[in-house]
Amino acid sequence: MVSEHTSSSNAQVLVASNRGPITYTLGEDGTLDSKRGGGGLVSGLSAVDDKLWVCAALGDGDREAVRRGVGEEGVRMLDIDAEVHADAYNGIANSVLWFVHHLLYQTPVEPVFDTEFRRQWAAYETYNRAFAEALAQEAGPGAAVLVQDYHLALVPGMLRELRPDLRIGHFSHTPWAPVDYFRLLPDDIAEQLLRGILGADRAAFLTRRWADAFIGCCTEILGGTGRTRIGVHGLGADADFLRRRSHEADVDERMAALREQVGEDRKTIVRVDRTELSKNIVRGLHAYRTLLDTHPEWRERVVHIAFAYPSRQDLAVYRDYTAAVQTLATEINAAYGTEGWTPVVLHVKDDFARSLAAYRLADVALVNPIRDGMNLVAKEVPVVSDHGCALVLSREAGAYEELGEDAIVVNPYDVTGTAEALHEALTMSGDERSGRTKRLAEAATALPPQQWFLDQLEALREG
Repeated sequence: MVSEHTSSSNAQVLVASNRGPITYTLGEDGTLDSKRGGGGLVSGLSAVDDKLWVCAALGDGDREAVRRGVGEEGVRMLDIDAEVHADAYNGIANSVLWFVHHLLYQTPVEPVFDTEFRRQWAAYETYNRAFAEALAQEAGPGAAVLVQDYHLALVPGMLRELRPDLRIGHFSHTPWAPVDYFRLLPDDIAEQLLRGILGADRAAFLTRRWADAFIGCCTEILGGTGRTRIGVHGLGADADFLRRRSHEADVDERMAALREQVGEDRKTIVRVDRTELSKNIVRGLHAYRTLLDTHPEWRERVVHIAFAYPSRQDLAVYRDYTAAVQTLATEINAAYGTEGWTPVVLHVKDDFARSLAAYRLADVALVNPIRDGMNLVAKEVPVVSDHGCALVLSREAGAYEELGEDAIVVNPYDVTGTAEALHEALTMSGDERSGRTKRLAEAATALPPQQWFLDQLEALREG
């Protein structure tokens, strides 16, 4: 056990996540440049002044920064062996745990839990142990430690053994698999994952549905959740930031460019996603094509603005999926486009300002994931929309729990049903759309990132 007297920072609030708030790039001349990240966790942590963020060095620039002793106050970056990290992150976290919780396997042929899986699992254990040891070293007596997500599911249990004095929380940003699907995992691995999270005083989730699924797995496999308390914190959109940022000059420039691509007097269906398998972009495009077939009156009167930003391109299945999105968009434009009308405006280069411009322009937002822990796009569009926006929302998105009443809800596998939902959204009256947008924005911002984080911290400290 690491004694509390060996703590090197005596931090009282610690956060652990795979990705940290800053990344370094190594120039050809050997210089290091840093870039700060965004997202709900970065926003949430700004609510706490005295904290330490423990994260992994993700690339050559990060690793070089650690080796040179370059860093930012309040951040400890771990230089975990690159091959260990690759096996843990791509081999297990993104290719097994993500697939299990998002129900993505083609079960006739996958998964195959063989000796290669066991080798990668050992790397996942090593990776989690590195975090647990760093947290044990850095935490002051009785400190609060908030461990983030499926990458670090074993950390709470490992840390509990090293530092029983700590208050440990774990937060899952993904869905949690129902018990029958979770049991695709080898029995010992399933048990190890659950016991890892149950090393925390408190395990928290984005929705009651995901929390109940976790409880169901623990009950079936372990006989219960033991002393671990279960919480729900539905991360909301940061309204102040979004409204301010969406009216800056670069967003206005992107809006002008998008308007030119769309053309005059046309409605817009907007989606903004990473090309992640669970986001269901391909079926969304099929639904749009079906709309143009079944409701030909929309031809030349609507444009689908689809932003599909490449994700996890070091995995072949994600590269193939990104290519499939591009191919289908090209086919739709070839089949239906006219000289003055491009049915699908597809962008695959990440551009936050352009995303905000699309949010402001949207008449309809399409958010149709197969399964999603929350989906902040569904919450952000109503907040930013200039003239009100109808939301077509998958019932499998965590956001459905809060937004379902004022969205047009779809089964994400039902392409014809989604096409009809798009038609309903496009024909919604201005008054109804405006009223729904107002209520959606209120629900979407009920728990902004800072309050979301502070609520978890307070609940953890209450014991």
